[in-house]
Amino acid sequence: MATNYREMNFEEHIESHLLGSGYHKRMPDEYDKALCLIPDEVIQFIQATQPKKFEKLEKQYGAETSPKLLDRIAREVGKYGVLYVLRKGVADRGAKFKLAYFKPSSGMNPEHQTLYQGNRFSVVRQLKYSQKNENSIDAALFLNGLPIVTIELKNSLTGQTLENAEKQYKHDRLPNGEPLLAFKRCLVHFAVGNEQASMTTHLQGEKTRFFPFNKDSENPVNPNGHKTHYLWEDIWQASTLLELINNYLHVQQISERSYDPKTDSVTEKVTEAFIFPRYHQLDVVRHLLKLVQADGVGKNYLVQHSAGSGKSNSIAWLAHQLASFYQKADDTERLFDSIIVVTDRRVLDRQLQNTIKQFEQTEGVVKKIDENSAQLRDALKAGKAIIVTTLQKFPVIAA
Repeated sequence: MATNYREMNFEEHIESHLLGSGYHKRMPDEYDKALCLIPDEVIQFIQATQPKKFEKLEKQYGAETSPKLLDRIAREVGKYGVLYVLRKGVADRGAKFKLAYFKPSSGMNPEHQTLYQGNRFSVVRQLKYSQKNENSIDAALFLNGLPIVTIELKNSLTGQTLENAEKQYKHDRLPNGEPLLAFKRCLVHFAVGNEQASMTTHLQGEKTRFFPFNKDSENPVNPNGHKTHYLWEDIWQASTLLELINNYLHVQQISERSYDPKTDSVTEKVTEAFIFPRYHQLDVVRHLLKLVQADGVGKNYLVQHSAGSGKSNSIAWLAHQLASFYQKADDTERLFDSIIVVTDRRVLDRQLQNTIKQFEQTEGVVKKIDENSAQLRDALKAGKAIIVTTLQKFPVIAA
């Protein structure tokens, strides 16, 4: 007989699904509130995937190796954010440790695939995160011992909805003095009901801005249970989270200029925004990548986007992933020599150039064509990975 998930404890149901797909169950008291990580998970991951480097560090630290390394990791995360550390790793006494392994673009390196499989995902229910009180978050997800997702759940069967979860984050999950809730310390915070979901990357009390994370304006009916099932069945799965961390998440620099009448000068203020794709953005990029994998080159696709839907980010994510795209696992060459992003307006061209350039993880991948047609011609001849230009520059080359 089919299980009636509507009658099950919402939290228990989600945990059960995650454990069934490879997650480890960890208890709240295994979480180190001061370091903001799960020590055993971190050390087990490093010893399993980088034993020689760990042994090298042991020769210098001896019995203090694990505490010293954990402290180093915690300080790096506190300084640079968890995304940076997961991508770049941490160095200590000449040993460089990776904190995550991402899916290889091709199957040319079997060892890389083995390391990718060595990532450890864990879930903690009712995580007591504070050193000041007994507050607990319904659930938290960890990658190799580092916190990446917090979740507040509300079950409509108890008379609560998504809005109650958002209010809880705004009123009871204040970031001041709480490392786990600090900006960039955790990747994303999800507010989840049975029917709808939302997320934020920056907790700011009442100023916290939540973005809808639904399949549509309203999630379609799920005959097997909760409408928000796609979260634990897809988004929170290990492969998807690693895909997001490697290819989508981004700390964006925002520059704002304002005139100060007191000093009669223009001042510039630079702030940061942590970008996590909305569901429709992730869906369209993944869908196009699947089509290209199946169809190869030479096909045309039309994507319909409404105003304010994040077109520039979607284009940037797609361009960067196509630039390193292998159609088959055993291919030795990328499918595309260059990805060319073309607009017909100069203002839009500058916006796209800046957005795509900011998503660049390796210097030199993106070439902005902001001078003349000769610059475009040279970029094409040089085989630059991503070229951003306007339509008006092409006729000169064709001529």
